[in-house]
Amino acid sequence: MKHKRITTEPLIVGTAFLLALAIGSSLMLAMGKSPAHVWWAMLSRVVSNDYNLTQVAYRATTLVCTGLAVGLAMDVGMFNIAAEGQMTAGVLAAAVLGAALPAGTPSALAIPLCLLAAASAGGAVGGSIGALKVLRGAHEVISSVMLNALIAAVALWAGNSLLFTNGTTRSETIINNAQLPCLGAPGSAANAMAFIALGLALGLTWLRSRTAWGQTWRLTGQAPAVARALGSNTKRTTILVMTASGALAGLAAGNLVLGHHHAFEEGLGRGLGLLGIAVALVGQLEPLGIVAAAVVLSVLSVGGLAAADLVPKELSEMLQAVVILAIVVANPIVRRLTTRTSEAA
Repeated sequence: MKHKRITTEPLIVGTAFLLALAIGSSLMLAMGKSPAHVWWAMLSRVVSNDYNLTQVAYRATTLVCTGLAVGLAMDVGMFNIAAEGQMTAGVLAAAVLGAALPAGTPSALAIPLCLLAAASAGGAVGGSIGALKVLRGAHEVISSVMLNALIAAVALWAGNSLLFTNGTTRSETIINNAQLPCLGAPGSAANAMAFIALGLALGLTWLRSRTAWGQTWRLTGQAPAVARALGSNTKRTTILVMTASGALAGLAAGNLVLGHHHAFEEGLGRGLGLLGIAVALVGQLEPLGIVAAAVVLSVLSVGGLAAADLVPKELSEMLQAVVILAIVVANPIVRRLTTRTSEAA
């Protein structure tokens, strides 16, 4: 009998969000609040407020970059938990170059150069992890943890010794022509990097599904023996994809440095690289799913702050954690049920 294949990803995500909604509502009830009132307040205060909307876009843009980095690495069977360090390397490189460029450098040159510097710095870290794995057998998680700590230490040393000015923890401001235009009112946190991040997700979707190169790197992760039998150099593919993964995380600097802060600051973006792992998992490792997950988690984060008069602001962080845990719980349950349904069909 021919089995009918059931697409599990939408079911997993839907089940997880229903579970997260139920758990979140229970937490609100425990605080003596009406879940319907709190959920509506969180959503309406984000949608109806321009500042909150820009904060969602700003936060989601960074998460898209780091989430895509994690998802791409998973395509070749690599667990990239160094997105935090890759992002920091990109932030440092973009800030240093952006401040060093002559003031008269045209935007058409300054912005691409800074983005290239950020991508190169992040890509160097990602490529190193891939090379250590395939050439020396070093586990990517161990090397990623070590590199995260090393890059954080180097960034702090560089800031204290070379970059921070006037007794602050902020470097010199990048030139005006290296700054990305904001979206909305002047001073808005959201910037043109949001469109670049969306373009990256669309481009990655096309590469994964419509090109021979995309099929090759995915086959490398799913069945490396088959990929080698078909003539693919799996070691080279892994290193190249990990380099691209690191470059995506490094490009978060476009949002953090070129788009908003316009300088390197101690702790800039801290935690968003690790949160990118959660975004990739919630998005089921699909580029457009990662975009949706980044937006949802950003709405929860900003909405929680907007509704701080109703519930503690820490609730928003709890809700993000609940969504992630719900994905972990729902994944095996839904896959088991859909497998049984397919076999019975």
